[in-house]
Amino acid sequence: MARIEGVNLPKEKKIKIALTYIYGIGNTTAVEIVEKSGIDDSKRVKELSNKEIGKIQNSVKEYKTEGELRRKKREDLTRLKSINSYRGYRHKRNLPVRGQRTKTNSRTRKGPKK
Repeated sequence: MARIEGVNLPKEKKIKIALTYIYGIGNTTAVEIVEKSGIDDSKRVKELSNKEIGKIQNSVKEYKTEGELRRKKREDLTRLKSINSYRGYRHKRNLPVRGQRTKTNSRTRKGPKK
C-alpha cells in the first residue's frame, strides 16, 4: 500500500488516478507528477516499487497539498472576513460570494425558506 502525504492510495487504481485522491492534486497535476517521476502511467499502485513511490513523494512535495493547502484556504477566508471586504462579508453571512442572484435562487447556500 502506497502512503503519500498521509493519504493511502487505492491499490487497484492506476497511479495517475490514485494521485487525485490527495487534496490539492487534480488530473493535470497528477499527470505532471507521473511524467516528472519517469514512471509508466499505466502502472497500478500495487505494482509500484518502493523506489518509484519515493520518486513520486519527492515530486508531490513541490506542490501545496493536504494540510498546508487547507490551512492556506482557511487563512485566506479569515483575512477576507477580518478586513471586511465584500467577499468576506458574503462568507460571514453565508450568502453566495460570486455575484449570483439571491432573490429566487441560492436555496442551498441560504437554507430553507423561513
